Amino acid sequence: MPPEPAAPLPPAARPRRSRVRTAAAALCLVLGVGLLGGAATGAWLTSGTSGPPSAAETFTSARDLWHTVPVDELFPRTLDGANAGPGGADRVWIRVAVAPDSGCAEAFDELLAKALAPVGCERLLRATYVDETSSSVTTVGAVFTKADRAGMTELRQRFTEEDLGARTDLMPRTYAVRGTPSAGFGDAQRVTWTVRVRTDLPVVVYAVTGFGDGRPATAPQPATEAVRDGETSAAAQAGLGHAAQSVADLTEDGLRDAAARAAREDR
Repeated sequence: MPPEPAAPLPPAARPRRSRVRTAAAALCLVLGVGLLGGAATGAWLTSGTSGPPSAAETFTSARDLWHTVPVDELFPRTLDGANAGPGGADRVWIRVAVAPDSGCAEAFDELLAKALAPVGCERLLRATYVDETSSSVTTVGAVFTKADRAGMTELRQRFTEEDLGARTDLMPRTYAVRGTPSAGFGDAQRVTWTVRVRTDLPVVVYAVTGFGDGRPATAPQPATEAVRDGETSAAAQAGLGHAAQSVADLTEDGLRDAAARAAREDR
């Protein structure tokens, strides 16, 4: 005899099986989305793009700043120095000259060039500023070196241990342009200076300051000494040490900020 047909499912059983299938599909969808989201989150967390740039990234990205960052960013038309003068007075410096980027040949006196030689010279950038009253004139420079971080650290140690930044025969040279307030700012007018060997950037920053009226210096003094409390030298009393220090400080700040931005963009 032919087999009996299977008994139909009870009416209540059909909706139950449908609900089970729907729930299972929804669960798979949730799990799939969760796995995809987890994978994306894991990739983001392990990609190394979160957080501030590392010291190595910033150092590397800084090498190209001399030709990737506009001159008005590296050497702003005005520098605002809050509390940058003697006694915490505010100061403003106005840019009066910018040198074309160049190599370092003939840019430094022979002994300073020799002292900087171990790190090499990729490019030199320079600008000259006067203060609001034109009583002081300051040339600031940035030497982009060819050295790695170890080389910059070694040079920094030498400058510190041998006190090279305080030697008058290692003063940086000025940059003067005819027809500007810097016209009379030559080697004989160098009153005070500072040289900073960076270890976080492949850069040596320096500044040299003199009187705006072109008078010659009689006793040049390092800026670190000219800013000391109670100092009575001409550089100290005229605030020239503060000018050299502050213009160099503001230039360094701009370089560090630009390097950090470049490092983030290079990721």
